[in-house]
Amino acid sequence: AMDLFGDLRRMNKRQLYYQVLNFAMIVSSALMIWKGLIVITGSESPIVVVLSGSMEPAFHRGDLLFLTNFHDDPIRAGEIVVFKVEGRDIPIVHRVIKIHEKENGTIKFLTKGDNNEVDDRGLYKEGQNWLEKKDVVGRARGFLPYVGMVTIIMNDYPKFKYALLAVMGAYVLLKRES
Repeated sequence: AMDLFGDLRRMNKRQLYYQVLNFAMIVSSALMIWKGLIVITGSESPIVVVLSGSMEPAFHRGDLLFLTNFHDDPIRAGEIVVFKVEGRDIPIVHRVIKIHEKENGTIKFLTKGDNNEVDDRGLYKEGQNWLEKKDVVGRARGFLPYVGMVTIIMNDYPKFKYALLAVMGAYVLLKRES
């Protein structure tokens, strides 16, 4: 830790500003990429991590899912959707098991985790028996197995998250261009 402050003291102001700007560029680039993905995929969350085992064997805890959410695209039974329920912060990844289509074209549907015994009516807000298109965050279009485990570890162990962020921040600030 003392080396870190020594390195910072030895840097002149111009080097320090340069490193801070470099860090700001990395952060803003990541945000621009994220916003670009939102526009391209039509989903407010184009990438999500599976947090539970409710969809095994299709998806396991820690799998990274890629989502799209094009509104013209009709929802079909058998599709895997990510949805938000009023009163819950974290979106849920489950399969559509039933579709209820009205004559006016509106669609309501029911979901269930592949590894669960019962449908999701117990997860929906009180009195809600069906989901609607507005509840959908996106639909699974692809996945990378276990890549999201880092996210799960950071959520389960907040101290690890802060240590990792501190190390990354220190690295970016102290890395000198060769």
